This record gives sequence, structure tokens and C-alpha cells, in this order.
Amino acid sequence: MKVLVTGATGFVGHRLLLLLREKGHEPVVLSRDVDQAWVRLPLHCSVISWNPLAGDPPLKAFEGIEAVVHLAGESVAEGRWTPPRKDKIRRSRIESTRRLVHAMRQASPRPAVFLCASAIGYYGMDPRAEFTETSPSGEGFLAEVCREWEKEAFGAAEAGVRTVVLRIGLVLGDHGGAMARILPPFRAGLGGPLGNGTQWMSWIHRDDLAGLIVHALEHPTVEGGVNAVAPQPVTNAEFTRCLARELRKPAFLPAPASVLRL
Repeated sequence: MKVLVTGATGFVGHRLLLLLREKGHEPVVLSRDVDQAWVRLPLHCSVISWNPLAGDPPLKAFEGIEAVVHLAGESVAEGRWTPPRKDKIRRSRIESTRRLVHAMRQASPRPAVFLCASAIGYYGMDPRAEFTETSPSGEGFLAEVCREWEKEAFGAAEAGVRTVVLRIGLVLGDHGGAMARILPPFRAGLGGPLGNGTQWMSWIHRDDLAGLIVHALEHPTVEGGVNAVAPQPVTNAEFTRCLARELRKPAFLPAPASVLRL
């Protein structure tokens, strides 16, 4: 299968490219900076230039493409959510998806399947609720962004393209993702729970997420919204204890609630 991928130089995209190649698929990458992509990609593959905020990707990018995976988007974890930053987060997801789907609909033939990243932020932040794929969307900035993001993604379904939206949890793994920010204070012996530690953490390992993406591409019965999380969530306090035990470090310094609101 020839697979067009955005966000390929990121933490998840990097692993996905390797897995696609391992499974015998042919990845093709869309990137804003072709030269940098060739330096950062884990394997040699075709790279096509596309600035998601400047216009649609070129139709030549879809030649022979059977599947499209859209992972690109501004990080939500870096920096405070100032109004300009919120705008970047929103535009990098919603506008890029709209333009990608618009180009996909013009392609002939169209790809058979479109997989678009979303996030469990779709459900909002109710600490007492359990969410399944049939749960309604919640309140707040992330929920609003995810609703609009998914609406644009399902434009591909309206054109007859099987569409899968992965509502991704906290992605864990070595050398990047959430662990890149979590590990340094723990290794310094300064780790601890966030606030009272009762917050639920719905997580997934990067390797499992890459595997889920490939599974969804390869199995036509998978479509619609899919929660990309491990079967059992943990509280932040439980996660903190497990991580501290593995690192053999103390974890007694909780981050104050005021820090969490920054």
C-alpha cells in the first residue's frame, strides 16, 4: 500500500514510517521543509513540499496513493495557551485538515482510506466520567478544537473515502513525547504528582499507536472515531509512583495547582 503521511518527522510519525516499511508498505511524506525532512526522517522515501497554511497539497502527491495519514499539528504541550498560541493550535489542525481533504476529493482516483489524528480532549475534562467512542463531545478549548478538526476530517467520508479519526491519549515512549518533559525532574529526584494526583491519565505507548494506525489502514471494518488509549487508565498519582519506582527515585514534591493553570 502506498501511504501519504503528514507529521512524519514527529515522535509518532517517525515510528510509523519504520513500521509501514516493515509491513511492506511504501510511505510518501508531505513536509513544509523537504531538506530538513530528509535529514530527520528515519528512512529514505519520497518527500513532497506542502505548507498546510498556504494552500492545498499538490495533486501530484496523491498519484498512486491508497491511504492518507494526517498527524501534523502544533504541539499543545509547549508554552502557555496565549490567544496567539491557541490560534496556532487551532489553525494547524483545522485548516490543514480542510485543505488536505479538499485536495483528496479532487484526486482521481481518490485514496481508499483517510486516517486523521484527533485527541481525547474531544470529550472535555469531567474527572468522574468514563468515555467511549459514542460519548458526546465536551466543553473547553480542546474539545472545541477537536470537534471542528473531526468535522473537517469527516469531509473525506462524505466523498466516499473510509475515514478513521483516532482520539489519541497521552503518548509515552523513549526519547520524546510526553516523557521528554516528565523524565528530567524525576531523574533529578524532584518528581511528584500534579496537584492532588487524582487526574486520570489515558495513555498509549508510541509503538502501540503506530501499530493501531497500521491496523486501521489494513482493516476495512475500522472507521469513524476510535479511542487510541491503553485499556486501563491510571491516576496521575499511580503513574507517578510507577515511574519513580522504575527510576528508583523519590517522588514527593507535588506541583502546586497554580502551576497546572499556567
